[in-house]
Amino acid sequence: MNQAEEIKSKLDIVEVIREYITVKTVGANFQALCPFHNEKSPSFVISPEKQIWHCFGCGRGGDVFSFIMEKEGLGFMETLRLLAPKAGVILQYENQQDYSERNRILDILELAGKYYAHILTTPTGLVAREYLLKRGLSDENISDWHLGYSLDSWSGLYDFLKARPLTGKKYTDEEIFLAGLTIKKEPVAASAGRRSGYYDRFRDRIMFPIFDVNDNLIAFTARVNPNKEKTEKMGKYINSPQTKVYDKSRVLFALNKAKSAIRADDLAIVVEGQMDAISCHNHGFKNVVASSGTALTSEQVALIKRFTPNVALLFDMDAAGQMAADRGIKEALAQEMNLKIIVLSSGKDPDECLKNNPEEFKTAVASAKPMLEYYFEKVSAGLDLNILDNKRAVSLKMFAMIDLVVSKMEQGHWLKKISEELGFSETDTREEFVKWQSKHGVLKAGGVRNTKPDKNEAKKEFLAPEMSRDDKLVELLMSLLIKFPEFISYSVDNLDPDILNNEALAKFYRDLIIYYNKSASLNYESFRAYLTEDGGGSEKTLDKLVLLGEKDFYDYGVESVKAEIINIIVELKKYSRQRQVHSLQREIAAAESAGDNERLNVLMDELRKITAS
Repeated sequence: MNQAEEIKSKLDIVEVIREYITVKTVGANFQALCPFHNEKSPSFVISPEKQIWHCFGCGRGGDVFSFIMEKEGLGFMETLRLLAPKAGVILQYENQQDYSERNRILDILELAGKYYAHILTTPTGLVAREYLLKRGLSDENISDWHLGYSLDSWSGLYDFLKARPLTGKKYTDEEIFLAGLTIKKEPVAASAGRRSGYYDRFRDRIMFPIFDVNDNLIAFTARVNPNKEKTEKMGKYINSPQTKVYDKSRVLFALNKAKSAIRADDLAIVVEGQMDAISCHNHGFKNVVASSGTALTSEQVALIKRFTPNVALLFDMDAAGQMAADRGIKEALAQEMNLKIIVLSSGKDPDECLKNNPEEFKTAVASAKPMLEYYFEKVSAGLDLNILDNKRAVSLKMFAMIDLVVSKMEQGHWLKKISEELGFSETDTREEFVKWQSKHGVLKAGGVRNTKPDKNEAKKEFLAPEMSRDDKLVELLMSLLIKFPEFISYSVDNLDPDILNNEALAKFYRDLIIYYNKSASLNYESFRAYLTEDGGGSEKTLDKLVLLGEKDFYDYGVESVKAEIINIIVELKKYSRQRQVHSLQREIAAAESAGDNERLNVLMDELRKITAS
């Protein structure tokens, strides 16, 4: 067994895919809304027995590797690296050409993380360590979060990485630079006879490693040495630059640790700072992630949506205008998340609140308010709502936020609510909202959203081509025969492959008959290997048909199966006769045009025989 096979054998495809989308049990299999195209009814099917998946909407399908490659945009070797830890497999790279640049960068970052963590335990890291302990972290917390310290040196990390540490692998200057760990020196005049070099990006700072959702260390946030806060010119915090493995808009700090709790609690709490997230976890709130001080992006919202549609923001929301402009709120509403706001008293941040009054934090989480309810309170606070101008001002501010809500039903709920709160009739409020939308809204006339192009629109281009009715019937028949192979002989006696219109499906039918006649049985793995040897790609058709049968016929009894097969064969023969008739009619027309009476008589006889049968 090679390493890919070992990884595949140790993984449950359902559990891997469940990290990306919500799946539901249907019979012996699982179904979900496809993550690769827009759909409202689930057509994405997973077979835990066969360890395969297929979408009957867009046509994509495969095994656990193909799913990850498609979803994460990774190559095969990168996918192996991602899945190996989940399977408990240690990869051995015999072919260094397969060891991609991305993987080498991840290796470098992992080593850097270990280096920084070690330095924190030495006397050199004492000041940084004491700071973290004063912030309420324990030695166990520091180790668990892989916190570290970077030397007050221009080349401490660079020298370590160039010395072939731990693994013995040699890394180039360019690879270390591409990992975001060094900065290129300014070029020196050639006349000076010196070459340009590199120096460490992070120096004399407390290091917070950033992991992606799959536990790969991909970047760092570095906090200034507490003793140098007043004199540091580069800022209190500096971050890794964007690299091949790190894009800050696609990462949430602590999601790798929080994802299980988010799914279990059906709620993600988003805070701003990394220390806030760490403090929340240390106090038992394991479903907390940090946006690292920036507004949520659409990619981050999509990450959260893998695990829950419910998100609560714990940001500084003092300014109502700030809320209206907050991109993260717009992104969450655009993706139809159930959005709530958590409010801590006296403007405290989560870390401070948890240290001084953990119960207050717990109460604040439990009493989080729906975003629009919270926003209404903010924009109406201190206003006399008996004054018409105040009512109008509040309604206009609410319109701007309600307009961001995708669901028409939810929009209607809030329009009704503000009409009640402000003492307007619901009809008048709705009419004013429509007028407001025509001037300011994200909706064009006719209900088309007038925003930047929806990324999901591109997915629609990849829908599977519409199949003809007779091709669909052939697929249904093949799926039935694969699921109930005892009916293959009956089908052979009653349906000749030559009458099928689709050559690929006709070939598959012939291969099925040949294999079954040789084996006197039908084993999925063996039949798939048989098709793979042919090299025609029919094994992918097999996977699709297996899942089609299990999706549509999982609860069929023997009598229902036989009746279905008989009906399909009757229909297929009818389509075959129709094609023959249409073909003969074209030939008859051609013979008449050519004045070929002899040929015309032969064709007419054939037509009469077919129509009489």
